[in-house]
Amino acid sequence: MQIAIVGLGRMGGNIARRLLQAGHQAVVFDRNEGAVAELVAAGAVGAASLDELVERLVPPRAVWVMLPAGDPTEETIGGLSLRLDAGDVVIDGGNSFYKDDVRRAAELQALGIDYIDVGTSGGIWGAERGYCMMIGGEARVIDRLDPIFDALAPGYGTIPRTPGRSRPEYDGRAEKGYIHAGPAGAGHFVKMVHNGIEYGLMAAYAEGFDILRGKNADRLPPEERYDLNLTDIAEVWRRGSVISSWLLDLSAAALAGNPELSQYSGKVNDSGEGRWTIDAAMEEAVPAYVLSAALLARFRSRTDNTFGEKLLSAMRAGFGGHVEIPQ
Repeated sequence: MQIAIVGLGRMGGNIARRLLQAGHQAVVFDRNEGAVAELVAAGAVGAASLDELVERLVPPRAVWVMLPAGDPTEETIGGLSLRLDAGDVVIDGGNSFYKDDVRRAAELQALGIDYIDVGTSGGIWGAERGYCMMIGGEARVIDRLDPIFDALAPGYGTIPRTPGRSRPEYDGRAEKGYIHAGPAGAGHFVKMVHNGIEYGLMAAYAEGFDILRGKNADRLPPEERYDLNLTDIAEVWRRGSVISSWLLDLSAAALAGNPELSQYSGKVNDSGEGRWTIDAAMEEAVPAYVLSAALLARFRSRTDNTFGEKLLSAMRAGFGGHVEIPQ
């Protein structure tokens, strides 16, 4: 199947690579000419502009936008709306705010252009591991694009099947790593809450390891001090513990590489989804104690830092290639 990818950064480039490996045709564009050249060398068709990108596509066209949320995505989708025809589809795979999706879908629908929002999780490891995708939009469009989503998803893998999932109301694609979440905006809404939960999980690990490290503090009685090996603790928790996870795997790898995590500042950024999740919780009158505290802890980290916040930075670098900017 032919699809265009606009934005070849940490995830967009790997999405194109995974699709090429699965036998699909990718037409790619990015302002960074070097990124386009790399994908062309891997088998993609390059484009030097949005105009050229659209010209190289066979109707009905499908254009996947993988750019930072906000102005870059807004401007690109606006530009595509002037170039695409009725029956074409725009896919936003970034981390856009779901209410923007609702608005964009209506604007494009007036032009006869379909719109799909894809909450995409997989970070810098997606080309190898596949992407977990939460998709919003009309079923008929999502079904037409199913070969693309199926190629990008992790697939069944070795994860045991969940008992009771044979009922017809369950989306069978969930077991392969992607779902049709609902109408426009639903995909990014589910991904938004996913990222809010991610904040809470990461904060729990960070606080726990901070407590372990602090057990050797001078303020404690000598007989109650333990000089604990955090690298070994992270490793043993990976092996059959109820709190094992990919985030713990990343923590163990970071600690094994540098137990002091001295390469991290501990100043932890937030990319917006955590804030939006708390906004949604307030709109719905849902208490979100853990997620709120995790977000506020990131704000506080920008004034002074703990070892746990360095571990947060290590996890973010591990799954998403995020580099904390010294402040």
